[in-house]
Amino acid sequence: MTITGSIVTYNNEKTIERCIASVLEQTKDKDFQFKLYVYDNASTDSTVSIIESKFPEVRILKNDDNKGFGAGHNAIIKRVKSDYHFVINPDIYVDMDTIGRLTDHLKEHSEIGLITPKVLNTDGTEQYLPKYCPTFRYVIISKFPGFHYLRRRYTRQAEDLSVPTEIEFCTGCFFGAETVFLKRMKGFSNRYFMYCEDSDLSKRVLRIGKKIVFYPDATIYHNWQRDNTGNLKGVFRFLRSLLVFFKKWGFKF
Repeated sequence: MTITGSIVTYNNEKTIERCIASVLEQTKDKDFQFKLYVYDNASTDSTVSIIESKFPEVRILKNDDNKGFGAGHNAIIKRVKSDYHFVINPDIYVDMDTIGRLTDHLKEHSEIGLITPKVLNTDGTEQYLPKYCPTFRYVIISKFPGFHYLRRRYTRQAEDLSVPTEIEFCTGCFFGAETVFLKRMKGFSNRYFMYCEDSDLSKRVLRIGKKIVFYPDATIYHNWQRDNTGNLKGVFRFLRSLLVFFKKWGFKF
């Protein structure tokens, strides 16, 4: 059995070494072959040199400009020939056989389209990412004082998700699928440069009758930075993607 993974980078020198080292460590000497690909969106820091000097076994695809998150992963998904494929953020790391566990569950359940693990902050607290489908009230209103209860509802914090559970949204920071299925879905939509591409993919997967499963017995750590609220450019990109999503799938309050 062969498994591939893809990472899209843009100026990730602070996190990429730990990410790749942990993924390679947790996939070596297994009963499957693993190959990792990186698509670099014209980084201007030392991201590429770190990968080339420390991880010669990793295949790097270099682009001359920044094509965005989804386009980078799509470029790799088109190229790989494997049984299963994993989309991996450059700011995650793993300390267990997460990829193996998720793959085993995929093998046992052909009805699953996408599978994602429990995502933890670097301090071990949970990030509550098996969310419901985005709505205006969940995504925008919930950020205002007095409405944080909507965020807790949106992220299902009060629900018992201690066993594998069907969910509506699969985070783009880490998930797995059959490679042929991702190819059939044509990966992420090219309508999104960044943000909401995972929501869009989730909707498309559910629309064709496949399931998305949250698998809590496998974990990753996510060094999440709030890029979409840290600067005006990020806010603009997020709102633009959200409008594209609502235009395609319908506005829901």
